[in-house]
Amino acid sequence: MESVVLYPSPGMGHLISMVELGKLILKHHPSFSITILIVTPPYNTGSTAPYLSRVSSTFPSISFLHLPTISLPLDSFHSPHLETFVFELLRLNNPNLHQALLSISDHSTVRALIIDFFCTAALPVAAQLNIPSYYFFTSGAACLASFLYFPFIHNQTTKSFKDLNIHLHIPGIPPVLASDMPKPMLDREDKAYEFFLDMSVHLTRSAGIILNTFEALEPRAVKAISDGLCVVDGLTPPIFCIGPLIAADGRSSGGGGGGGVPECLTWLDSQPKRSVLFLCFGSLGLFSEEQLKEIAIGLERSGKRFMWVVRSPPSGDPSRRFLPPADPDLNSLLPDGFLDRTRERGFVVKTWAPQVAVLNHDSVGWFVTHCGWNSVLEAVCAGVPMAAWPLYAEQRFNRVVMVEEMKLALSMEESEEGFVTATEVEKRVRELMESEEGNGLRLRVMAMKEAAEAAMSDGGSSRTILTELVKSWRLG
Repeated sequence: MESVVLYPSPGMGHLISMVELGKLILKHHPSFSITILIVTPPYNTGSTAPYLSRVSSTFPSISFLHLPTISLPLDSFHSPHLETFVFELLRLNNPNLHQALLSISDHSTVRALIIDFFCTAALPVAAQLNIPSYYFFTSGAACLASFLYFPFIHNQTTKSFKDLNIHLHIPGIPPVLASDMPKPMLDREDKAYEFFLDMSVHLTRSAGIILNTFEALEPRAVKAISDGLCVVDGLTPPIFCIGPLIAADGRSSGGGGGGGVPECLTWLDSQPKRSVLFLCFGSLGLFSEEQLKEIAIGLERSGKRFMWVVRSPPSGDPSRRFLPPADPDLNSLLPDGFLDRTRERGFVVKTWAPQVAVLNHDSVGWFVTHCGWNSVLEAVCAGVPMAAWPLYAEQRFNRVVMVEEMKLALSMEESEEGFVTATEVEKRVRELMESEEGNGLRLRVMAMKEAAEAAMSDGGSSRTILTELVKSWRLG
């Protein structure tokens, strides 16, 4: 039997994208068996258990192998970034990974190990067992271009990105302010920066890089990488754009109640076509109480219909930094009377909503997003124009690409501290929903929706590239 082993990092967006890759491989090449290695972290990543349970029951050729839990004291790192813990957790997992690969190899020929970029420490383990290693890059081609170019930028300066008040000129993407690079990379002295630099160097040492994007969405970035422009000192590995991959049945049933239709979808059924603005900020996107009130005031003043997913603010208790927040108390977090005054045109959802289902509902016309890559792809596939409000990870970088390159989003303007006023919320909501520019976004995103469908269809670019990738595994 031939098998492919997938090794995702435990973050919800990373894990679900990797599982979707496994489903895609099986759908078109069912002779493979797929094993997905699951790492249980000592911090909150969102609830994926219901999603994994559904996959197990509907795809018997996908097996999940839970690796032994690693003890990782969360206070042992002098870094504010969760990414530091993720890299270290997965480095410490190498003995468990080695044992898992040996066990799988006992009854199967492992044709490829596909790793998340956080799993870079796995490369020597696979090499020792003569298993070809591929990266699965869960962000876009533009972000990959920046990572491939990162070692070159690092060698050109001794300053941190946060102290470089310049635009970076990276092949294939618009000029990017140094301060808009991914948050964990902004401080050169931070351990997270060191991990990302090491990962960027190792990208070129893999057998190839699989991307959750499609060529029509990011043609300039894909061409720049393929032409070798982003790796200054060395060879660029082959890249395989096989997306867009999204979890069509939603991310989990967490917060969605039982097996019935969530209340938020029932509410949308009663709203006019393309009349509702959807605001949702990812599984880790949290706002202060002050910021939540500003959003509420801006939405109320706009007079527009909206659906807004609200989470509790981050805890001030350092010991709870990586634990899931409690359900929000809407009456205390939002302005007095807000829920009553907006009852006829607004719906506030606590903690979680089935984002894919909401975006694909006829009543939803616009989307305010944190610019996580999965959310961007979900909006594109639903044909919904966006307002970009980045919060963490590589989201500020994604905003530049979404607004300047793809032209599928408007930008929320924030203060230096990241605060967005009610006036700005109202202004951008009106601009998105009423202006010619907003209408232009809709036309472009609808065209890109069609391009996404074409890429994944018979003879489409992503389907063809997947076939080439699988053929290379079989040839060994």
